[in-house]
Amino acid sequence: MSQYAALDAWIDQHFDEEVRFLQELVRVPTDTPPGNNAPHAERTATLLQAFGYEAEKHAVPQAEVQAYGMESITNLIVRRPYGDGGRTVALNAHGDVVPPGEGWTHDPYGAEIVDGTIYGRATAVSKSDFATFTFALRALEAVARPTRGAVELHFTYDEEFGGELGPGWLLKNGLTRPDLMVAAGFSYEVVTAHNGCLQMEVTIHGKMAHAAVPDTGVDALQGAVAVMNALYAENAKYKQVLSKMPGIKHPYLNIGRIEGGTNTNVIPGKVVLKLDRRMIPEENPAEVEASIRAVIAQAVAQFNTQRGYAGDDSVRVDIKRLLLANAMTPLPGNAPLVEAIQKHGEAVFGAKPPAVGTPLYTDVRLYVERGIPGVIYGAGPRTVLESHAKRSDERLLLEDLRRATKVIARTLHDLLA
Repeated sequence: MSQYAALDAWIDQHFDEEVRFLQELVRVPTDTPPGNNAPHAERTATLLQAFGYEAEKHAVPQAEVQAYGMESITNLIVRRPYGDGGRTVALNAHGDVVPPGEGWTHDPYGAEIVDGTIYGRATAVSKSDFATFTFALRALEAVARPTRGAVELHFTYDEEFGGELGPGWLLKNGLTRPDLMVAAGFSYEVVTAHNGCLQMEVTIHGKMAHAAVPDTGVDALQGAVAVMNALYAENAKYKQVLSKMPGIKHPYLNIGRIEGGTNTNVIPGKVVLKLDRRMIPEENPAEVEASIRAVIAQAVAQFNTQRGYAGDDSVRVDIKRLLLANAMTPLPGNAPLVEAIQKHGEAVFGAKPPAVGTPLYTDVRLYVERGIPGVIYGAGPRTVLESHAKRSDERLLLEDLRRATKVIARTLHDLLA
């Protein structure tokens, strides 16, 4: 039996155990916000200990976490050294998730299995790859233990807020410096590039007034509508800005949250918008941000002029950047990762996974920005839409989990041979 076949056989023999491991991870909520993620890290460390893996617990200082808008973060590193020389390969997956939201027909934290599919928040993104990476590593050590190099598991808890207190914090503090890395992804493609993301908070200030005498106030909501219309109009222009990266089309802007007003009989004095601007790899983030600020300023100026507002009796705007996640572009050194995953993806799935970009943004950029070649690959369907990620009834086909685990195990074998 070849070592590849032996790896596959070990994974098949232990697959029920892998599924139970994933179920345990899904059943510990990690809604972000509020972002109380330390309990999940503790549970993960306990489960890993049963496999003989000692997870280093790196708690981010509470003051940093709270200033960031979360409650607790404990990042985990499992180090498995095999001998001098060779590469250190890191496998990163994130445990924080967006809240479940409405519309579920399965318990979002039940990890129910129906007809070969597991349902629950993070079954596809990305607690699934806690399981993929852990059991690929276990298989490697059981049947084809390397004699040099190392593997590190990085299980982190700040992808939804941008990653700076997840992998970014580990890298900044010198706690890891791998040679190559693979981050959680889907099974049918190798992602080598991704969009950037700019998130901003726009606060529109007016002046509260009684709804019976609206002319005594300045309606911040109507000002916000003018701003939103101007921002959404930019999407028509963005469709003309095309990326050369397969899998990535054009920029897009979305307003994902609106807060404001005090009561139905009061003219709103303040409205807060939170926007998300996806940037293709070819764009300059500073220019994108400057452009958005200019669009907002022009919209407010036109609104005030049309309404005859001036001075204190006018709409004013404060803008704050919440997140700037740079786009990821391929580093030349990622070729061994791409080649190995494509080779074994074809062997296991029957079709060669293409190397493409994705409109998402991920933690991989934080490694790539430090010169560490990385790609995105893991357990999941062909598209985000199929996975129901960030929607109700998120799900994962268990056969994709099994096969992705085999691909990662085989890839680790090649990279550390």
